[in-house]
Amino acid sequence: MRIGFIGLGNVGGKLAGSLLRNGYNLTVLDLDRNVAQPFIDKGASWIDTPKTMAGAVDLIFTCLPSPTACSHVMEAEDGVIAGLSAGKIWLEMSTTDESEVRRLAALVEATGASALETPVSGGCHRAATGNISIFAGGSREAFEKVLPLLTTLGRRVLHTGPVGSASVLKVVTNYLATANLCAITEALTVAKKAGMDLNTTYEAIRISSGNSFVHETESQVILNGSRDISFTMDLVNKDVGLFDALGKRLGVPLEMSPLVLDIFKDGQERYGAREWSPNIIRRLEEACDVQVLAPGFPAEMLDSEPEEPGAEIIPKGLPV
Repeated sequence: MRIGFIGLGNVGGKLAGSLLRNGYNLTVLDLDRNVAQPFIDKGASWIDTPKTMAGAVDLIFTCLPSPTACSHVMEAEDGVIAGLSAGKIWLEMSTTDESEVRRLAALVEATGASALETPVSGGCHRAATGNISIFAGGSREAFEKVLPLLTTLGRRVLHTGPVGSASVLKVVTNYLATANLCAITEALTVAKKAGMDLNTTYEAIRISSGNSFVHETESQVILNGSRDISFTMDLVNKDVGLFDALGKRLGVPLEMSPLVLDIFKDGQERYGAREWSPNIIRRLEEACDVQVLAPGFPAEMLDSEPEEPGAEIIPKGLPV
């Protein structure tokens, strides 16, 4: 199987690396040829346009920073859709708006190709080892065709339903992670002001009902001081904005997500769009004249679990 991958950023690069590591025939494309060079050095091919790539491969991934970027890559004169034909498969790994991915999927399917959305969740450190989780929206037939590939890229693969469903669940889970990050920054700052040892505080939260995936990962890089989780404030604002817009469109009287958005919009204005998202705690550090730091924590997260073949997750209550 010939595979194309467009978008070699923090997440896409690690996913493309898993494909190379597992011996797949890979062709790559990114706005920056220098970003692609390490993949080329390890055996990937380079191709100049999305259209040419789509014509040359059997299956093409896009993993891009925004719905606008994806739309351009897909619909431009030399875009992916112009190169698709019957039997090919497009997989959208970006975090995007569910109505936009449905619109693009319809254009893809009009060429005779199949469309799936396959956003990932679980952190860049797990994307690097093939242990990340993958949500897959699209027809069951198309899903089963790519399941062996998806279980190489991720450890837990969930078929969420038709195209659009995975995007809804992705923005839901990203919103929850961001809300938890805001709560964690407040909890750690309060503990610091109360005179608590922050190493002990970390463990107290970890072994308690207050624990979470976000605490076990992002709290560590907060306490280290690097705040490097390979995810930036502009991406938080994009993702939480998608959740907030979806909730409002559905008539849900949201209370927390507008507040989370305000916090991160302020953080982006203060520290820049490309500041690491856990450094949102800096707002509280500055307000309280403290540094929320502790020794012994890593500067970045590494996945300690060995790379293992993935499997499909069957939701409780649904037939196997």
